[in-house]
Amino acid sequence: MELSVYVTILWRRKWVIAVTLAVTVAVVVAGTLAATPKYVASTTLRIATALGDSVDYGEYMYADRLTNTYVKIATSGPVLEELMERLGLDEPPQIKVEAVANTELMQITAEDPDPILAREAANTLAEILVAQSRELYSGGGKAAHEILGEQLAQVEDEFSRARREYESLVAGFPEGSQRLAAASRSISLKEQTYAALLEQYDQARVREAIRANAVSVVEPAVAPQAPSKPRRGLNIALGFVVGLAGGTGLAFLFENLDNTLYAAEQIRQVTQLPVIGKIPTVKRPQKSAFFDGNSPQAEAFRRLRTHISRPGGGGPPQTLLVTSAEPREGKSTVVANLALTIAQSGRKVIVVDADLRRPSLHRIFRMPNRLGLSSILRREVKLAEAVQERKIYPPQVYHLRDHVSWSRIWRRLDWFEVLTGGPLLPNPVEVLGSSKMTALIEQLKQQYDVVLFDTPALLAVTDAVVLAPVVDGVLLVVGRAQARREAVQAACQQLADVHARTIGVVVNRAEQERDHAYYRQTPARRDGRDPKKPRRVRSAMDRREIATRH
Repeated sequence: MELSVYVTILWRRKWVIAVTLAVTVAVVVAGTLAATPKYVASTTLRIATALGDSVDYGEYMYADRLTNTYVKIATSGPVLEELMERLGLDEPPQIKVEAVANTELMQITAEDPDPILAREAANTLAEILVAQSRELYSGGGKAAHEILGEQLAQVEDEFSRARREYESLVAGFPEGSQRLAAASRSISLKEQTYAALLEQYDQARVREAIRANAVSVVEPAVAPQAPSKPRRGLNIALGFVVGLAGGTGLAFLFENLDNTLYAAEQIRQVTQLPVIGKIPTVKRPQKSAFFDGNSPQAEAFRRLRTHISRPGGGGPPQTLLVTSAEPREGKSTVVANLALTIAQSGRKVIVVDADLRRPSLHRIFRMPNRLGLSSILRREVKLAEAVQERKIYPPQVYHLRDHVSWSRIWRRLDWFEVLTGGPLLPNPVEVLGSSKMTALIEQLKQQYDVVLFDTPALLAVTDAVVLAPVVDGVLLVVGRAQARREAVQAACQQLADVHARTIGVVVNRAEQERDHAYYRQTPARRDGRDPKKPRRVRSAMDRREIATRH
């Protein structure tokens, strides 16, 4: 698919996108305005983990575990219960505790509709956590410095006894005896042991003091001035993006689920037939089925006439059957305007209403339907008695009809003949497929240059399928934005099954081309008047001159 195809689909489904976008934005705006404002206050704590100048891998792992430990403690049940007890709340505010990456910092965030309560909750939880950190390493047992203190007291007592024993030996034994030397070595060993335990005791006291005060408040929470939620601008922007994306997705989803043909290229791909005519959509409703000679629709019919008259593999068709896949696709209007356009080229044309179930050409041409095709096939009248002449006046005459009487302009420029459907028959299929119809077609070919047949829709009844093999060509009318893919394919298959010569497809209600507007002239310019000046009321002499000229 080319980019233009995507753009066409989005433009065709613009209301789906617009409605989805509007509903999404409206829901987001309503939800944002109805949401209760939330205030966020944050307290920053520092957790001192490094005990020396250098940190090895083990110390790093210890710091990570310590930080995670404090995060779990801050959100544990007992801590939250103590927080509710201090603040006098039945339930705690929304608390979030997280460690700041690559730092020794931990952030406590409290969220609540009351900004003062959010601040107090963050600061109180920080105080509780600091107090908890001082009791973290004491537990129910003895601390390291206490154990080392007991050992130090025991070694000191032993050292005192050894000195007393050494002093008593000095008085009773001469200097240099073995017993005196052994007592001296014992005193020296206990002195070294005492010195080592004393050093460990001092280090343990320092280490536990640091760990007991490892958690400290770096930045206390302050009362927020503005709510952090809802973020109205961001919510509306996200709602717009989501609505636009959702509407675009729904547009393509509906396009895939929809089997309606919206473009002439789609119709050409489905039918595998050349598109020889594109009749633009009429923007404003008009009373007559015929189009102004300077309109885009009339120009489209002239182009269609050129394609039909161009010699092909079997020559231009003399008898042409016009049908459609389903009813109400505009085939009768196409037949009427095509007959007018061919008649303007100077050829003798007759239009035959072969729809013997619901004939409509007599209403389009405003003719009586007392006699018609059914009357000829029942041998009630002859062809010359049932045919009616239709006069078509140029656009200038219609333009002057308010100023000139019809008796003065009763000079036809174009004309063709019409054979209406006539009274309804109980068995139209059998009559259209009879030898009488075949003989009538041969008679029409001898008397007229072009014979146009208006038939019912192919999928509704089989009348058109019966006539298709006996005419020179079939013209399939497909209503854009109305015809269904399966219906058009079935109609083409029916024509192919009876070996009908389908010369092409006419896309009715096609997209209007912009190039024609450059060459289109207004009635004022065709009359040679300045369109900016008010129209002058013509005198009786001017009206007689114009009526004579036309």
